[in-house]
Amino acid sequence: MPTRSLTPQQQLEALERRADDGGGAERIARQHAAGKLTARERIEVLFDPGSFDEVDKLVTHRCRDFGMEKQVIPGDGVVAGRGRVNGRVVYAFAQDFTVFGGSLSETNAAKIVKIMDLAMKMGAPVVGLNDSGGARIQEGVLSLGGYADIFLRNTLASGVVPQISAIMGPCAGGAVYSPAITDFNIMVEDTSYMFVTGPDVITTVTHETVTKEELGGAHTHNARSGVAHFAVHDDRECLLLIRDLLSYLPSNNVEDPPRVATADPATREDAVLDTLVPANPNQPYDMHDVIRRIVDEGQFLEVHQHYAQNIIVGFARLGGASIGVVANQPAHLAGCLDIDASVKGARFVRFCDAFNIPLVTFEDVPGFLPGTVQEWGGIIRHGAKLLYAFAEATVPKLTVITRKAYGGAYCVMSSKHIRTDVNFAWPTAEIAVMGPDGAVNILYKREIDAAPDPAAFRATKVAEFREKFANPYVSAARGFVDAVIAPRTTRARLIAALAGLADKKDVNPPRKHGNIPL
Repeated sequence: MPTRSLTPQQQLEALERRADDGGGAERIARQHAAGKLTARERIEVLFDPGSFDEVDKLVTHRCRDFGMEKQVIPGDGVVAGRGRVNGRVVYAFAQDFTVFGGSLSETNAAKIVKIMDLAMKMGAPVVGLNDSGGARIQEGVLSLGGYADIFLRNTLASGVVPQISAIMGPCAGGAVYSPAITDFNIMVEDTSYMFVTGPDVITTVTHETVTKEELGGAHTHNARSGVAHFAVHDDRECLLLIRDLLSYLPSNNVEDPPRVATADPATREDAVLDTLVPANPNQPYDMHDVIRRIVDEGQFLEVHQHYAQNIIVGFARLGGASIGVVANQPAHLAGCLDIDASVKGARFVRFCDAFNIPLVTFEDVPGFLPGTVQEWGGIIRHGAKLLYAFAEATVPKLTVITRKAYGGAYCVMSSKHIRTDVNFAWPTAEIAVMGPDGAVNILYKREIDAAPDPAAFRATKVAEFREKFANPYVSAARGFVDAVIAPRTTRARLIAALAGLADKKDVNPPRKHGNIPL
């Protein structure tokens, strides 16, 4: 703290140096040895050079119990402020693990709340760099109250400004609920973990033996739980990913996403698309190939890449404009919708709708995944989430049916019937209640059983059904698809359609909020 032997300027400089040093050289070295950057180093990578303005750099805790009065460090374990990312204002806080293990105190939480409130007033994104041992035990309920104050801001900011959480160390107990409310979670492999109760408590209560990594590491939450949206190798990759992600997003819910200049011609055609869908309707192909051949520069930022891989979601650009992509993946579970895929898709759709990002859907879906696991797990309720999200969305919506569009899944995947603006189909599209094989088994069961040659009779009926329904032209005749297009022209058709929807205005009925089937 300041001493009278120093001039006011010297006192200020000493305090700022003390804040800059965090927990001291030894703890900083320990942070680096663990493969982690310090809070201030992370801020430096995240923001444009020289643009960060810190808030409350000299704040200290008020605890006078348990010897805490002898451990007072300016900043109190969190670096908070605002700067610019790609030239746009962003607010951020970075927990400093070298100071009291980054634990949350009353004053520490107040710093975070202050920048969240400022971000809401200014209409700017909030980035949280989490690296904390949890609530500061010495402060008791004051620390818990600080968490609740943050949770409230997360909730009020939801759908107003983008919120991104990076888990760059421990995040346990009540601390996990702030990242859970935010829009995107990024985890660093080997150095980060999230869980409500730790391995020791689990062993005591349930007698299960599990490691921190197995319980709540980056791989677990990216591939199994779906809590995290991205997994990266180290801190620097994490921070650069945040910069990239922000480049697709508007600063708030009343702005449009930023446009980026592109040298990729809007009229570019790709002949490979004409033959990309296999002639055999049961043969898989990778929908990533479709997406990357259509979007600008082939660049696609996939979200939730390792979770529910039967559906693909992520960000790309068409003609320089940000879009949200939702696509069935026939290379995984034949592209069927299941519980996890439905929830994954629904949350992404709702994010895009909240932030004025047009939705482009690539559809190849044979239906919902059958089985007792799905039915008992609530596929009806969870599948309805995706239906609700698409139906509720008022942003420009475009759909391209590349192959199968069967049954209720056809309706759910941004069909014309739930207010999708432009629906295209490739000539390979099959739009029907179900596939030819299943339909014939139901429609002609008695005739097949009575036929002299059941296999031949069944094959004939399958061929008839396929000729009648396994094509896009019945739907086109009804206006359920706006056009059947040559696959090679998809990029040009989508860009033109987006341009035509630039001034779209659509609203939902007046209400406090809907009741999505959570």
